[in-house]
Amino acid sequence: LSRQIGIGGNILSSLSPRCSSVQSHSGPLAVGRLRQWRFLTTKVPPPPQSEQDQQTLDSIRKGGHNSDWSNRLPRRASLFVQLARANKPIGSWLLMLPCWWGTALATQPQHLPNLKLLGLFLVGSVVMRGAGCTINDLWDRDIDGKVERTRDRPLVVKDGISVPQALGFLGFQLTCGLGVLYHLNDFTKAVAFASMPIVIVYPLMKRITYIPQLCLGLAFNWGVWVGYASIQEAIDFSAAGPLYLSGVAWTLIYDTIYAHQDKKDDIKVGVKSSALLFGENTKMYLTGIGTFMVGCLIMSGIQAQLALPYYAFAVCGTGIHLMWQLRTVDLESPQSCNQKFVSNQWLGLLVFLGIVFGRVATTADHDENDCDGNGCTADLRHTSNT
Repeated sequence: LSRQIGIGGNILSSLSPRCSSVQSHSGPLAVGRLRQWRFLTTKVPPPPQSEQDQQTLDSIRKGGHNSDWSNRLPRRASLFVQLARANKPIGSWLLMLPCWWGTALATQPQHLPNLKLLGLFLVGSVVMRGAGCTINDLWDRDIDGKVERTRDRPLVVKDGISVPQALGFLGFQLTCGLGVLYHLNDFTKAVAFASMPIVIVYPLMKRITYIPQLCLGLAFNWGVWVGYASIQEAIDFSAAGPLYLSGVAWTLIYDTIYAHQDKKDDIKVGVKSSALLFGENTKMYLTGIGTFMVGCLIMSGIQAQLALPYYAFAVCGTGIHLMWQLRTVDLESPQSCNQKFVSNQWLGLLVFLGIVFGRVATTADHDENDCDGNGCTADLRHTSNT
């Protein structure tokens, strides 16, 4: 054993100065030196310096406030940015895209959507999504502190935003929303105002029903009606109706995946969600809902007489994206659920591009002939879309 250790020491000494003394020792002492050398050359990450450092690292890993650009702002400004979720734009995307769908669907054949309207809906979605988040946090301030993901929200944290301040901020947001509505026709204004009761009661639904995501879908996809009305000053329910229902199904899918992040806390707090309702059968139920969504997209394309590119992008693209989501999502991993939730901005964009390309590729004469005698309320020949 001594001779073997001596030979090993000669080899180790050529690799590290720490091992040069191994050659002069034998027996248990040499073995101890070898163990010491292994310990010294093993890379062990240094532990956090304090408990606060550990919390900071955990927050960064979870994508929390420490990795959030809003924290670079003054504290008061940062709190209001977080209240409106302006630091998390995915919600604005998901609210805006149905508006774009409706606008593109109502556009006359061989034309692109009105860029001014698309810009207005972009601004309006950011503002009204922020208003919806403020309303939601006002309703949920008694339970947000009990849920890990929401315990740092501005209405919950110490020295955060007070209820009167939040109400004042909500008034400011709604005023900005009215500024966007001012540029739309009167019929569109009435359609937009009709969504407010759903927006207000949505936060209460999680206390009443296990499918509050259905109510969220009705509210978040109301933009289909608004976008269509902004072009036509009327709504063709035969075409816009199935598109709206596909959006509601879409919201049920992505928000159920999102709700799986909080299911353990929801059980403790007593909050209901479709994630708890579907449980281990979530993927099976969402597959059925996804099939319904694709079917509604097909029906909308047929009623609107959209050309082949629509079916390639909106229908096939949506089906492939949904299959990818449901096959790869790990419903027990909050990180995986959040990643799939965020990816739905691209699914919504696929539907929008499909409608745009399908409308551009549709011939005007073909579309007019299909509308004549079929009760089309949207007269595409008289659309003003410069």
